[in-house]
Amino acid sequence: MKLKNKVALITGNGNGIGKTTALLLSKEGASIVGTDINEKSGKQTVNEINNQGGDAIFIQHDVSNDDNWKSVINKALSTFGTIDILFNNAGLFIIKPLLETTIEEWNHLMNVNVTGTFLGMKHVIPIMIENKGGVVINASSNAGLFGATGLTLYGASKGAVRIMTKDAAMEFAPYNIRVNSIHPGYIKTQMIEYAAKVANKEPEDQANFVPLKRLGNTLEVANMVLYLVSDEASYITGSEFVLDGGVSAGQSVWEQEE
Repeated sequence: MKLKNKVALITGNGNGIGKTTALLLSKEGASIVGTDINEKSGKQTVNEINNQGGDAIFIQHDVSNDDNWKSVINKALSTFGTIDILFNNAGLFIIKPLLETTIEEWNHLMNVNVTGTFLGMKHVIPIMIENKGGVVINASSNAGLFGATGLTLYGASKGAVRIMTKDAAMEFAPYNIRVNSIHPGYIKTQMIEYAAKVANKEPEDQANFVPLKRLGNTLEVANMVLYLVSDEASYITGSEFVLDGGVSAGQSVWEQEE
């Protein structure tokens, strides 16, 4: 197993990418500290892990709250003694024109997506420094790489996560702490269902925008996280990994003849 004797803290473990990643890292030997604002779904993931023979605990968690992070760290350390892996996965998604976005919406999403990522690193990296190593994965998005109508707020938050990741990678490389970001695109999650509803379309319709002509699945993202937190990626830090079926590679100019 690639992660035997490792402890992974995963925020937003209740659904989607967070849930699939928690299950996969557990199968590879990691003990899981799962956190989520939604107690019901977060507990369900942890129960599933434990029922499959894994070792996991759940902590209800608002990632934008500094005191919440302190409580999570204390519980994780009292249970498992350390934290080797941090997956800052929890996040919010909103599609809304810039001029219609309220300051309350701006602050709330930024607090979760950006401040939550900052606080995760602030509270976990000192443990990794003491351990003389560790791995942080920050969930950004392909929306953090290019512009799109209606994504000013979300894109700004994910762009911030992208650069914050690179800054942290530079700062903590001397401590053997690797920090990378992942940038999913059209992945089958609740976010895609929400985007489809906003566009008055079916979720699968969004595959038309993808060069590979299909939506991605959460296991494909989880497999990337697994690779990045494993020793196989020991020389990778400060990098961004895009999982969007080719969307960010460019746009087709010429129609292809059948």
